[in-house]
Amino acid sequence: MPELPETETIARDLDREIRGCRITRVDVTRPDVLREVAAPELARRTCGATVLRCWRRAKLVVIDLDTNDRIVVQPRFTGALLLDDGQLPDVERRFSTMVFTLSDDRSLHYRDIRRLGTVTLMQPQRFESYSRALGLEPLDPTMTAERLSGLLRGSRQAVKKVLMDQRHIAGIGNIYANEALWRAGIDPSRAAASIDQEGSVRLYDGIVSVLRESIAARGTSFRDYRDATGQRGAFAEQLAVYGRAGQPCPRCKARLIGTHAVDGRLTVFCARCQA
Repeated sequence: MPELPETETIARDLDREIRGCRITRVDVTRPDVLREVAAPELARRTCGATVLRCWRRAKLVVIDLDTNDRIVVQPRFTGALLLDDGQLPDVERRFSTMVFTLSDDRSLHYRDIRRLGTVTLMQPQRFESYSRALGLEPLDPTMTAERLSGLLRGSRQAVKKVLMDQRHIAGIGNIYANEALWRAGIDPSRAAASIDQEGSVRLYDGIVSVLRESIAARGTSFRDYRDATGQRGAFAEQLAVYGRAGQPCPRCKARLIGTHAVDGRLTVFCARCQA
């Protein structure tokens, strides 16, 4: 967490709220979250810059500046980009690692409780090199059931592990891999190469539908995820399997199984209707 729907929500919020704003001051209090840039250089290169666009790539939030730099944020488990108009709760300020003061007197905090996320400043060529190592965007028109089938046929690994490998498909993490596989009726431990064309179509439909529905609900919040305005996502109420081990399967009412055997992460599935 956050995964694709959460970072997409944050990026859309920021694009709506801070596009056109100028950064007037930068304060870094926890420089250990920085990568490829030191705090003084970050301040020097971003102070005075205007935000041109905020967007998402994989699980990254990207802020394009008119200086040609890009602020690239990978929130990982507990990171969040939070806008502050003076009313940000103290509990959020306590875990702020850096603050970008904006020309309209608001500020943008990068809050990270466990400080496992990262903030990087990249020039376009560096970002393109970084981006090329990431896989296909699951909601991009170029990502089709046929392309998914090709990815699966080339791997003997468990299908859930392939879905979460950011070198193959970008943006899917544990929550949405569990949900997509349940929607497709596919066992998460099944070898990816064993899934036929029909199964690939079901899985593609499951991936696209769950991601789109979660974006519409502004993501999934269990503990730490917040959108850019500090609000929780509402998709947790719609989850079919993740976080529901031991409860009835919504489809066949069998008891859902929770295991760490597939990839070391919690996998929840229905042994009766996921083959």
